[in-house]
Amino acid sequence: MSVITRFAPSPTGYLHVGGARTALFSWLYARQQGGRFILRIEDTDRVRSSEAAVQAILDGMNWLGLDCDAEPIYQTDRFARYDEVITQLLADGLAYRCTCSPERLATLRTAQLAAGQKPRYDGHCRTRQVSAEQPHVVRFCQPQAGEVIFTDQVRGTIQVQNQELDDLIIRRTDGSPTYNLTVVVDDHDMGITHVIRGDDHINNTPRQIHLYQALGWEHPTFAHIPMILGEDGSRLSKRHGAVSILHYQDAGFLPEAMLNYLARLGWSHGDQEIFSREELIQYFNLDKVNTAPASFNLQKLQWLNQHYLKTADSARLADLIRPHLATLGIQTAADQKLHQVISAQRERANTLEELARISAFYYQDFTTYAAKTAKKAFKGNPVPMLQHIQERLASLDTWQQVTIHQTIADAVTALDVGFGKVALPLRVAVTGGMPSPALDLTLELIGRAATLRRIKQAITHLAD
Repeated sequence: MSVITRFAPSPTGYLHVGGARTALFSWLYARQQGGRFILRIEDTDRVRSSEAAVQAILDGMNWLGLDCDAEPIYQTDRFARYDEVITQLLADGLAYRCTCSPERLATLRTAQLAAGQKPRYDGHCRTRQVSAEQPHVVRFCQPQAGEVIFTDQVRGTIQVQNQELDDLIIRRTDGSPTYNLTVVVDDHDMGITHVIRGDDHINNTPRQIHLYQALGWEHPTFAHIPMILGEDGSRLSKRHGAVSILHYQDAGFLPEAMLNYLARLGWSHGDQEIFSREELIQYFNLDKVNTAPASFNLQKLQWLNQHYLKTADSARLADLIRPHLATLGIQTAADQKLHQVISAQRERANTLEELARISAFYYQDFTTYAAKTAKKAFKGNPVPMLQHIQERLASLDTWQQVTIHQTIADAVTALDVGFGKVALPLRVAVTGGMPSPALDLTLELIGRAATLRRIKQAITHLAD
């Protein structure tokens, strides 16, 4: 049997972290099994669905590199098929029209709660003859006795008593089909063999299995993965920070870092933490998916991202960092200097945004200094020292790391002080207190004119 998985988001908002992980697990399983992966846009909620949300899903999956094996399928293109199935269920006596008003249902719910019962539809319209011309919903006849048992590839055997289930609505009054009906029809028609989804859907599974059975179809294998929690133990939400995948792209995370991190949210392969895309495909299996909720940890994601920043191709990083530099007002080509700056700074940043921010001083002058660093660097009276080093640097014939290094060394000797007495004030004078590599390399990358200009500015600042 060829494995076919799918990711089926509703385009009512951005692609969030939980959805992206579900897409990844479905994609990985298909790739690991040599199968196919399909994207289905569940846009039957025409009021809340939007083209912008669809594009956000497509952009997020494209950024993560989760390629599909067919063009996206849209449920709004399949309404005739859903009506065909509902008509069949009505004709076979496996569904019925219901005219119960919201008021009756509210009264029923109140009475059941007062009696300590689980709220559920009481089948009032099961035996009534309701005209198709009347406003109505269509309900599916759930079996009223027995039980449904299925094996979940993550959670094992799950057993539910049919008496716990009521007759779910499969078509609304406005004629639109509901989730439980459309997902069954779509998964059958598309030959889906494995449904990998969040465990918030686990209560729908027994209902869907009954629909499969009523239609004479074999149901797919189900695998329900646990939810993602914030660090405080509550369900991940906006209050824990950004949960949109595209936000992390905008913040300067690399897709391979996010992919690696999402894979480790609820899945493991021994003690290994760093995985290439190829290793994820090789090792991924549903048996190693945890049943306990995963916890989203931004620090862990940043650690992974720093690893990939340190090992990524510098030419690629040069292209990726330019938009972040542009937001700081820095327009630069992906030239040799940018490559050198990235090489010098990449181990000091967790994201591309941070890398751009701590590297801005190579391109822009500044008027303020990092307070704590400057207080330490500028204590005493470093003005004579700065004037001395400024004169020496200004006399250099060639502005290169080796000549700069020798000039600083000569100044240390001439001033008869420790290297730090010269290096620290000079570093803060030219960088503003931003993290930077060896001082001689820092000055070479900043350039002669900017270095001398900033030393002069620091002298003026200290004299005020």
